[in-house]
Amino acid sequence: MNAHASAPRFLEPRHLELLREIAARRTLAAVARATHRTPSALSQQLRTAERELGVKLVEPDSRGVRLTPAGQLLAEGADEVISSLARVQARLDAATGAPRGQVSIGTLPSAGQVLLPQLLHRLRDTAITVSLDDFDIAEADFAARALDADIVISHSLSGEVPRGAEGLISTVLAREPIDVVLPADHRLAAQAQLRPQDVVDHEWIGVPEGYPFDAIPVAVEQLTGRPVHRALRLRDNHLLEALVGAGAGIGLLPRFSTRPAPGVVLRPLVGVSAARAIVALSRPDRYERLAVRTVTDHLVGIGAELMETYAAT
Repeated sequence: MNAHASAPRFLEPRHLELLREIAARRTLAAVARATHRTPSALSQQLRTAERELGVKLVEPDSRGVRLTPAGQLLAEGADEVISSLARVQARLDAATGAPRGQVSIGTLPSAGQVLLPQLLHRLRDTAITVSLDDFDIAEADFAARALDADIVISHSLSGEVPRGAEGLISTVLAREPIDVVLPADHRLAAQAQLRPQDVVDHEWIGVPEGYPFDAIPVAVEQLTGRPVHRALRLRDNHLLEALVGAGAGIGLLPRFSTRPAPGVVLRPLVGVSAARAIVALSRPDRYERLAVRTVTDHLVGIGAELMETYAAT
């Protein structure tokens, strides 16, 4: 009888997590960078996992390695196992004291600007610390950032779950109107609100294709049957505002985080959907951490206060 045939197979969480990382990041080099380990150390761990489980987990690929069907099966089940362990740890944390530890947050700058100062104030006397990163990226790219952060503050104009984030825990923090920004002496500035027909024929300063705000001029084009001319495409809201003030065109800015500089005004756009959902994204196992859920709850409360404040003005 083959001694290996009756040997028990041990599913160690560290092996499952490695397979999940390979599935998500595609190459051992990318996993090594993210986990601050060497590719050779990861290869050794894979060989150990294959020996203990008695199955082949990876095979050569043009990019290095790829998961075998058995490796893919285990990678797909990793979230469930790791999340269960995180839930047990969260119950232990709750039973032994207040939530604690570091929570890493990656954020869209315009959303972070209105959420994070109040968050840091709320956490000042707690055992939770935060690390921060900021990035302005296309909507479909936010999900990938959740590989490296406990919470990613993202946004979407297409719904409450940003494109590509369907497998993540999504929590809506706020719903924010997107307004048209105009030079203060622009003829449209005299109107209390604007419609697609009012703005379609003007020069626009837009955002890169794939960025959520671009959905609004696309909707204007569809409704009016006329093209929107985007003279420029920019990522930075402050630069856009400065160029609008200089007369380079009209644009779009989020209402909560915009304090119009002298020379520009904001006007609501009606007749098309012109609002974004600000959404916190987390991998399921990270979300199970008590500190991560506590921070997410704080962000929900801050977002609710923002919406109440602007509804009253």
